Amino acid sequence: MAYFKDDAEVYATIGKLFEDLAVDDELGEQFRKANTIVRYEYTKPDSVITVRLQEGQPGDVDFGESEMEPEITMKMEADTAHRFWLGQVNVTVALARGKIKAQGPINKLLKLVPLTKPIYPRYKAQLEAQGRGDLVEAR
Repeated sequence: MAYFKDDAEVYATIGKLFEDLAVDDELGEQFRKANTIVRYEYTKPDSVITVRLQEGQPGDVDFGESEMEPEITMKMEADTAHRFWLGQVNVTVALARGKIKAQGPINKLLKLVPLTKPIYPRYKAQLEAQGRGDLVEAR
């Protein structure tokens, strides 16, 4: 069974995480060093989040259609993205197994992966604060 019933739930959880990171002084600045725009295309349910990670630029986050032109596109089930932010998905293995499909300069993307570890507890805390403890126990 999917963790999210519709795109609104994806945006309220994973999308909110991206929005919070975009305005975080320390983490937002680290992610913007990637100097790219990433579009996350999720299925089950269908949803799209586009994130600007560029130095000297605002950390824009768009849900659905976006005027930002992505350099990297990541495609996966929303459940895979959710489990990633819980610290349960190894990106390299998921890419090799086809659970995550990526287009664009993957080296830029892989530079971001080590920065994500401190975000796992933050995502869990956000879910609990939103009354979504059911998602914290997801496997």
